Amino acid sequence: MPAHSSFDYAIIRVVPRVEREEFINVGVALFCTTQRFLGVRVELDEARLKALSPDVDLDTVRGHLESFRRVSEGGKSAGPIGQLPQKERWHWLVAPRSTILQTGPVHSGLSQEPQKALEHLMDTVVRVKHAR
Repeated sequence: MPAHSSFDYAIIRVVPRVEREEFINVGVALFCTTQRFLGVRVELDEARLKALSPDVDLDTVRGHLESFRRVSEGGKSAGPIGQLPQKERWHWLVAPRSTILQTGPVHSGLSQEPQKALEHLMDTVVRVKHAR
């Protein structure tokens, strides 16, 4: 049985009006050094965001979220940041910022499969389960 690896993760938030400090969780960034894994999963619930901030520019938000995904994958399409080593891209993703797109504090966990841990975090902190 494969050993568990430690990983760090941060919740990605959309803060439509920074001065109000209201946000919705829209994704997770996860980094596992030992397995050389850096992943970002994002699911924007546009209706929830519009309920929080009716005048939010959804195209702008989608563009910023897409840049997070591109940086996590790396490569030329992510610009100069995307060409940095994986660990430096992780630090860029979770750096404190006071913009519409922010990450929460970094937390740690253990998993044999970082991709499954990422999906589990999406289920528990991002996806809203609606009552039937």
